[in-house]
Amino acid sequence: MSKLRYAAIRGMFELLWASHLPGLIRRLSRSRGVIFTLHRVLPEPPADFSPNAILQVTPDFLEFTINRVRQLGLDIVDLDEAVRRIEAPERQRPFAVFTFDDAYRDNLRYALPVLRRTQCPFTLYVPTALVDGVGEVWWQALEDIIAQRDAIAVTYLGETDYLPTKTLAEKLEAYDDLYGRLRAMPEADRVALIRALAGQYGVDLDAHCRALIMDWSELKTFAGDQLCTIGAHTVHHYELAKLTPVEARNEIEQSVRIIKAQFGKAPIHLSYPIGSPVAAGEREFAIARDMGLRTAVTTRPGGIYARHKDSLHALPRISLNGFFQARRYVDVFATGAIFSHMPG
Repeated sequence: MSKLRYAAIRGMFELLWASHLPGLIRRLSRSRGVIFTLHRVLPEPPADFSPNAILQVTPDFLEFTINRVRQLGLDIVDLDEAVRRIEAPERQRPFAVFTFDDAYRDNLRYALPVLRRTQCPFTLYVPTALVDGVGEVWWQALEDIIAQRDAIAVTYLGETDYLPTKTLAEKLEAYDDLYGRLRAMPEADRVALIRALAGQYGVDLDAHCRALIMDWSELKTFAGDQLCTIGAHTVHHYELAKLTPVEARNEIEQSVRIIKAQFGKAPIHLSYPIGSPVAAGEREFAIARDMGLRTAVTTRPGGIYARHKDSLHALPRISLNGFFQARRYVDVFATGAIFSHMPG
């Protein structure tokens, strides 16, 4: 996302907050609730070059958000209760659902104490290969490679590009360039390129993954907690839309089976990796529905309405964005109708 777009969104948030419009919109809207997307929870401020800081919030911001959402009159519920309220003939009290993608280790250290202290139900979506320590947290690995170097060489399809990465501006430009290229590639090519880059610059991707993501013994703490719903997040965290139908279904099925083998209970809720319109679409929604999963969530922005009873496998979420952690913005985040009119 460009600096100009961030500035525009921040300006919109400021205007909405100052005008007190979110409260009026919540009272008039037919929205039944919101589902929040979170990833990492870390107390330290990010470094100057931290493009993935968009994925992290502080424990204090998480706790404030939980308390403020309740003050605004929303019930914090689990996904099963959210579905019940979506399917109810009449609109009930509005709800909020807190969801965490990827099973980052910092969720155990910093998020879980907040969630327990506030008695906040939540869902943790688990990518099983990453928990096994054999996947690639490639978006963070790319950041870490660029952060440590003044220039990098990238070879793809026989051609080598040399990218300067000495200054902050150069690092940001290189990251945006390479992130865009990696997202556009077939998954097999993306894996090959990030592993080649990691090998070239001395990054052990498996060790990198193990350092960032919880292992199965750590996840047992979550699986045994009554506040937590364990959901599936595929095996390898691939963009499903890039895969063949058989591969995409297998990514979901295998993750469900692995989680059941680990914890004795098959997950019935799914989060599509990346979750954008280009990463998951009607084909993926149909796969999740045909498999008998109860819900599946995207990262398409929006509130939840009664109409979503017919599209429980394409539910929108609102990202608690790490670049927008001003407490006054929580009133905006909690207003689903605002995000329902934003592009995915």
